[in-house]
Amino acid sequence: MKLNKLKERLNKNRPMTTITLPIPEDVVEDLKRIAPAFGFSGYQPLIQYYIGQGLRVDLERLDNSPLPPFMDRLKYQGKAETAMAKTVEETPLEVGIS
Repeated sequence: MKLNKLKERLNKNRPMTTITLPIPEDVVEDLKRIAPAFGFSGYQPLIQYYIGQGLRVDLERLDNSPLPPFMDRLKYQGKAETAMAKTVEETPLEVGIS
């Protein structure tokens, strides 16, 4: 992750939004049980941590993907952006997610 983006992420005064996310009750109970063992004040900060960890990994993979420069080159050659978007949507991108 780029240094400027990392500094932004560490700012505790970033704007926040609230979401509703259905999670099975047994998963929430497990999160509540293990959160204190990992030093979290509750299960919600633990979920935020998990999301942040996964997001950083995927952003790094995406930033290192050859797709954005490839798309830029196609745009430069005059290829229709809607056709490119449809092709990308229909073609799974291998980013190492299993």
